[in-house]
Amino acid sequence: MFPHWQYVIEEMFGTIESVVVLAATHIPERVDEAGAPYVATADDAAYGILRLDNGVVVQVNSSWTTRVRRDELVTFHVDGTDGSAVAGLRDCVEQHRSATPRPVWNPDIPNPIDFRATWLDVPSTRAYENGFKEQWERYLRHVVDDEPFPWTFEMAARGAGLVEAALRSDAERRWVRLDEVG
Repeated sequence: MFPHWQYVIEEMFGTIESVVVLAATHIPERVDEAGAPYVATADDAAYGILRLDNGVVVQVNSSWTTRVRRDELVTFHVDGTDGSAVAGLRDCVEQHRSATPRPVWNPDIPNPIDFRATWLDVPSTRAYENGFKEQWERYLRHVVDDEPFPWTFEMAARGAGLVEAALRSDAERRWVRLDEVG
């Protein structure tokens, strides 16, 4: 998933400068389509912290073993000085800092605040097609009609570079700058 995080993060928030990652195999024995068990040869989760060139810090959890307890399969939670937003593939909610509840920690009583009720839906301005379909159509128009295509070979190489930096970070247990991997 890290190549995908590279273009999502860099197109929305800034250039990834460095990364620290922990990869894990949470399910070491798996079952194939025929029901036969086998030893896992690939990690099923990666936990990363990415530092951007503008000072933004991004936390990424990519796991095939987590059980979904959220509104969508993928969510992006963005916190800023004046508020926060949580976006999925189809919906987005926001909370201005003036509407943020001020809970008081008291483990002796049930929490009286309904945190979800304090978020507001962000209205859609248009209906979106399937993103993969739109990218393929755009690529085909690039090939056939020579239209510009923003996702270049260089961007793909940068995504591969993030993977290399993540693998190195996990193996060496340290922060790795993307410019270390080319």
